[in-house]
Amino acid sequence: MPRVQAPALLPGSVNGFLQPVLEVDDRFLLRPWTFDDVPVVVAAYSDPEIQRWLPYSYDALEAAQVIAKWAEAWNTETGACWAIANRSDGSACGRLAFQTIDLISGSAELAYWVLPQARGAGATTLATEALSNWAFTRLGLHRLELHHSAHNETSCHIATAAKFELEGTLRSADLYSDGWHDTHLHARIGR
Repeated sequence: MPRVQAPALLPGSVNGFLQPVLEVDDRFLLRPWTFDDVPVVVAAYSDPEIQRWLPYSYDALEAAQVIAKWAEAWNTETGACWAIANRSDGSACGRLAFQTIDLISGSAELAYWVLPQARGAGATTLATEALSNWAFTRLGLHRLELHHSAHNETSCHIATAAKFELEGTLRSADLYSDGWHDTHLHARIGR
């Protein structure tokens, strides 16, 4: 069915250039994932705290397939995934992603995790702010959303610190290993 209104972003707005490396601060940067990061993905999805909120576990082959899927999301303009990496050696210590990108509405949903050794250093908050600023100024996105379990206080703190306002609670919206959880919806609008 033909649309009577043009999409907020035209096709090619995302994949019309290579996925960039983004500066975060003097300690961290955001870079595309590579197959050298397979051990990091395996370790992350074996971490009990990450598994509490993301019900996945990957062996090396599955991790390689996931990294390939993350790269393909950029090419199809359906998502984008960066490694939060240490500037000193480029090693990945977390993940920040547009789980989805909607060109029609000019919006994306963010998701993140960080390895235990990087927790508490502010990497996730700083990276979320950097990616958000880039998404609004370079991509031209209009709205960014974050969803997390209402029980995930750390994620709520990160979202709020990265200037994502809490817009509401989706009742009994997501199933976790311990049952159904309410989900907080945070959003940030480009200016």
